[in-house]
Amino acid sequence: MQMWKSWLAVLMVGSLCNVGNVGNLGNAAAAQRGKGVTRAAFGNAAGTPVEVFTLTNAGGVEIRAMTYGAIITSIRVPDRKGVMADVALGFDSLQGYLGEHPYFGAVVGRYGNRIGNARFSLNGTTYKLAANNGPNHLHGGVRGFDKYVWAAEPMSGVTGVVFTRVSADGEEGYPGRLQVRVSYVLTDANEFEIEYQATTDKATPVNLTQHTYFNLAGQGTGAILDHEVMINADRFTPVGDSLIPSGVLAPVDGTPMDFRKPMKVGARIDASTEQLKFGRGYDHNWVLNRTGDGLQLAARVVEPVSGRTLEVSTTEPGVQFYTGNFLDGTVKGKGGVAYPQRSGLCLETQHFPDSPNKPSFPSTILRPGETYRSKTVFAFSVSK
Repeated sequence: MQMWKSWLAVLMVGSLCNVGNVGNLGNAAAAQRGKGVTRAAFGNAAGTPVEVFTLTNAGGVEIRAMTYGAIITSIRVPDRKGVMADVALGFDSLQGYLGEHPYFGAVVGRYGNRIGNARFSLNGTTYKLAANNGPNHLHGGVRGFDKYVWAAEPMSGVTGVVFTRVSADGEEGYPGRLQVRVSYVLTDANEFEIEYQATTDKATPVNLTQHTYFNLAGQGTGAILDHEVMINADRFTPVGDSLIPSGVLAPVDGTPMDFRKPMKVGARIDASTEQLKFGRGYDHNWVLNRTGDGLQLAARVVEPVSGRTLEVSTTEPGVQFYTGNFLDGTVKGKGGVAYPQRSGLCLETQHFPDSPNKPSFPSTILRPGETYRSKTVFAFSVSK
């Protein structure tokens, strides 16, 4: 118990307070990067102009992101033969993103993942949130951060863009005026760095994450069941039938949740276990093995045919591994190709779901005078 309390204290300090080293990670290399940023019009959302930014590094890796939802619309990386493919599910135009879709490529907030019964209590007040996931609150509510046009500008001295917006006091039921900054930087080492910052004038939960669906064989090529996944976690947070954690940290040992060694996604995804039935596959939070703060390895994914590899490092305590179980072929993406069940996977670095209602979980409460800081790096490479 004492070890858990010490670990919890480290995480709370490292993720929610003014931690300077998180924001400065990689600054020494920043001066070595070229600009490689272009911007262009990308339509209108309810009369508000939307722009798309294209980040290109020296090796030709390309990431596109737009001001609507700070959404990543494409990620083009090479396979082991140097052939480029877009590995992010999404749409060809803005119009697709304006309709109903499962958060393709978006920054989600004010609270990524679920809050049970769409409510929480803080400082003696109960706050009722938008219930947009059965009785629960999911990814910021009916109009979360993914459904706003953000302000954006290229960053100086790096191949990057910074998105900003202000979330009003009371937005989707949350207290406090939250000022948010999210930066995307592409390095010549094929690392995609995402940094989040936020400040508030009232205590409020904050849990920002990125919701790209990856298919390393190339978007639109079918299921991700042969992708090999490693998750650096000895424990996960079991859920009930509405996918709200019970509050227990359960060992992965001896269960289909054990990805400590690389395992094909499809190897056990249809196992007859309660947890997999609840999520129709993997849709759970893993408790990352961490020592201290700073970037640490969360997960690694390999697509064996193309050789494309994705390694995820983060300052966060958890990662939600989701295997696109609720995709059903009704959403048609880029090139008009339908996205069937399990045609993409998400690795959402985060604090744990329902933390505002689980005092034993690392706190997600940001208070006036503090700065929320979080960083995740998606590093792309190829295996032999």
